[in-house]
Amino acid sequence: MEPVTDDTDLLALDRQVCFALSIASRSVIGLYRPLLQPFGLTHPQYLAMLALWQFEPLSVKELGELLQLDPGTLSPLLKRLQALGYLNRERDSKDERALSVTLTPAGRALRAEAEKIPPAIVARLGMSLDELQDLHRSLTRVIAAARGGDA
Repeated sequence: MEPVTDDTDLLALDRQVCFALSIASRSVIGLYRPLLQPFGLTHPQYLAMLALWQFEPLSVKELGELLQLDPGTLSPLLKRLQALGYLNRERDSKDERALSVTLTPAGRALRAEAEKIPPAIVARLGMSLDELQDLHRSLTRVIAAARGGDA
């Protein structure tokens, strides 16, 4: 990006961080589609599975907080994952008001296949792990700044 001068068009499309983030997001998520298709997963469903593989069991509220999704978005996503046979949603035995999300044996078994996805994405991007880790750190700071927090 060129330095800002008095005659710089601050509204030029190619100068907008939001535009670059939007295109990058759609492009990277697009790389996941063919890898997730054999499992019947969308990218948001894959993110839910990643959270469950790491932290299971989770309440729906905890999962929503981890994924930063509202209940209206998360609930149908979980219903579809349950219909695929990857998870169960049941009333929490400690708190009947809360739904607990657990993986089924099929959901746990899917993890072994999913372990092939990150290396495939790294290869498709053609970037080093150091570059991707730097990008992740930068994006994490952008997210924190946009939410008014500290990174």
